[in-house]
Amino acid sequence: MKINLVEREFVYHGTTLADPNPNLSIEEVRSFYAAQFPELTNAAITGPETVGDRLRYSFERAIGSKG
Repeated sequence: MKINLVEREFVYHGTTLADPNPNLSIEEVRSFYAAQFPELTNAAITGPETVGDRLRYSFERAIGSKG
């Protein structure tokens, strides 16, 4: 029997973001990348979607109106 570890990848606005630490939860990864992309603090997370040998999660910016 062979065990393969499945890698995670994250996508935001068409940019693939590497998994900073496989031990982090999805919410912790979102917080990690929020330093670079502040709009991620309110982003929705979709996935995982299997793409090849990876699990892809997508960050989708919340759409709303101000005022």
